[in-house]
Amino acid sequence: MPKAETTMFRWPVRIYYEDTDAGGIVYHSNYLKYFERARTEMLRQIGVSQEVLLREQVGFVVRHMDIDFLQGAKLDQELTVLTHISQLKRASLDFCQEIVNLEGKVLCKAMVKVACIHTAKMRPQAIPHFMITELS
Repeated sequence: MPKAETTMFRWPVRIYYEDTDAGGIVYHSNYLKYFERARTEMLRQIGVSQEVLLREQVGFVVRHMDIDFLQGAKLDQELTVLTHISQLKRASLDFCQEIVNLEGKVLCKAMVKVACIHTAKMRPQAIPHFMITELS
Protein backbone atom coordinates (compact mmCIF):
# COMPACT_ATOMS: atom_id res chain seq x y z
CA MET A 1 0.00 0.00 0.00
CA PRO A 2 2.81 2.54 -0.65
CA LYS A 3 1.34 6.00 -1.19
CA ALA A 4 2.63 9.12 -2.91
CA GLU A 5 4.29 11.92 -1.00
CA THR A 6 2.14 14.23 1.11
CA THR A 7 2.19 18.01 1.17
CA MET A 8 4.83 19.81 3.21
CA PHE A 9 4.05 20.63 6.84
CA ARG A 10 5.89 23.62 8.36
CA TRP A 11 6.53 24.05 12.07
CA PRO A 12 8.41 27.08 13.48
CA VAL A 13 11.03 26.82 16.20
CA ARG A 14 13.20 29.41 17.95
CA ILE A 15 16.50 28.52 19.59
CA TYR A 16 16.65 29.18 23.36
CA TYR A 17 19.52 28.93 25.86
CA GLU A 18 18.30 25.51 26.97
CA ASP A 19 18.85 24.22 23.41
CA THR A 20 22.50 25.23 23.13
CA ASP A 21 25.91 24.12 24.30
CA ALA A 22 28.45 26.42 25.98
CA GLY A 23 29.31 27.93 22.59
CA GLY A 24 25.73 29.00 21.84
CA ILE A 25 25.27 26.32 19.15
CA VAL A 26 22.33 23.89 19.24
CA TYR A 27 23.39 20.66 20.92
CA HIS A 28 23.02 17.85 18.37
CA SER A 29 20.43 15.75 20.23
CA ASN A 30 18.01 18.69 20.32
CA TYR A 31 17.46 18.41 16.57
CA LEU A 32 15.75 15.07 17.26
CA LYS A 33 13.35 16.87 19.61
CA TYR A 34 12.50 19.41 16.92
CA PHE A 35 11.88 16.63 14.39
CA GLU A 36 9.69 14.72 16.89
CA ARG A 37 7.63 17.79 17.74
CA ALA A 38 7.07 18.58 14.07
CA ARG A 39 5.86 15.02 13.36
CA THR A 40 3.52 15.24 16.36
CA GLU A 41 2.15 18.63 15.27
CA MET A 42 1.70 17.37 11.70
CA LEU A 43 -0.49 14.53 13.01
CA ARG A 44 -2.37 16.93 15.29
CA GLN A 45 -3.12 19.19 12.30
CA ILE A 46 -4.87 16.32 10.50
CA GLY A 47 -6.90 15.47 13.61
CA VAL A 48 -4.74 12.76 15.13
CA SER A 49 -3.74 14.10 18.55
CA GLN A 50 -1.79 12.25 21.21
CA GLU A 51 -5.09 11.93 23.10
CA VAL A 52 -6.67 10.10 20.14
CA LEU A 53 -3.67 7.80 19.82
CA LEU A 54 -3.74 6.96 23.55
CA ARG A 55 -7.48 6.27 23.48
CA GLU A 56 -7.13 3.98 20.45
CA GLN A 57 -4.00 2.30 21.91
CA VAL A 58 -2.00 3.29 18.84
CA GLY A 59 1.62 4.31 19.05
CA PHE A 60 4.34 5.22 16.61
CA VAL A 61 7.91 4.30 17.47
CA VAL A 62 11.03 5.33 15.61
CA ARG A 63 12.44 2.25 13.92
CA HIS A 64 15.20 3.87 11.88
CA MET A 65 16.67 7.32 11.39
CA ASP A 66 19.30 8.75 9.04
CA ILE A 67 20.36 12.24 9.99
CA ASP A 68 22.79 14.75 8.48
CA PHE A 69 23.98 17.70 10.53
CA LEU A 70 24.97 20.23 7.87
CA GLN A 71 25.38 23.48 9.80
CA GLY A 72 24.85 24.48 13.41
CA ALA A 73 21.93 26.63 14.50
CA LYS A 74 22.61 29.43 16.96
CA LEU A 75 20.98 31.00 19.97
CA ASP A 76 17.81 33.01 19.17
CA GLN A 77 17.67 31.87 15.54
CA GLU A 78 14.25 31.36 14.00
CA LEU A 79 14.01 28.09 12.10
CA THR A 80 11.37 26.03 10.36
CA VAL A 81 11.03 22.26 10.48
CA LEU A 82 9.73 20.97 7.13
CA THR A 83 8.04 17.58 7.27
CA HIS A 84 6.29 15.35 4.78
CA ILE A 85 5.44 11.68 4.50
CA SER A 86 7.46 10.12 1.72
CA GLN A 87 6.02 6.62 2.05
CA LEU A 88 2.94 5.17 3.73
CA LYS A 89 2.92 1.41 4.20
CA ARG A 90 0.54 -0.90 6.01
CA ALA A 91 2.30 -0.59 9.39
CA SER A 92 4.91 2.14 8.91
CA LEU A 93 5.48 5.70 7.76
CA ASP A 94 8.60 7.25 6.27
CA PHE A 95 9.09 10.94 6.99
CA CYS A 96 11.46 13.32 5.22
CA GLN A 97 12.36 16.23 7.47
CA GLU A 98 14.56 19.31 7.17
CA ILE A 99 15.37 22.16 9.50
CA VAL A 100 15.91 25.38 7.56
CA ASN A 101 16.82 28.94 8.52
CA LEU A 102 14.87 32.03 7.41
CA GLU A 103 16.83 32.13 4.15
CA GLY A 104 15.82 28.54 3.39
CA LYS A 105 19.28 27.04 3.97
CA VAL A 106 19.10 23.45 5.20
CA LEU A 107 20.87 23.07 8.56
CA CYS A 108 19.87 19.50 9.34
CA LYS A 109 17.93 16.81 7.50
CA ALA A 110 16.59 13.41 8.45
CA MET A 111 14.79 10.41 7.04
CA VAL A 112 12.70 8.79 9.77
CA LYS A 113 10.85 5.47 9.63
CA VAL A 114 8.21 5.01 12.32
CA ALA A 115 6.40 1.75 12.98
CA CYS A 116 2.82 1.55 14.18
CA ILE A 117 2.29 -0.48 17.35
CA HIS A 118 -0.57 -1.50 19.63
CA THR A 119 0.47 0.20 22.87
CA ALA A 120 -1.04 -2.36 25.26
CA LYS A 121 0.48 -5.35 23.45
CA MET A 122 3.67 -3.55 22.35
CA ARG A 123 3.40 -5.37 19.03
CA PRO A 124 3.36 -4.08 15.44
CA GLN A 125 -0.06 -3.42 13.96
CA ALA A 126 -1.54 -1.98 10.80
CA ILE A 127 -2.08 1.76 10.78
CA PRO A 128 -5.78 2.20 11.69
CA HIS A 129 -8.18 3.04 8.88
CA PHE A 130 -9.26 6.28 10.57
CA MET A 131 -5.72 7.54 9.96
CA ILE A 132 -5.03 6.21 6.47
CA THR A 133 -7.21 8.68 4.56
CA GLU A 134 -5.83 11.61 6.56
CA LEU A 135 -2.24 10.51 5.98
CA SER A 136 -2.63 9.85 2.25
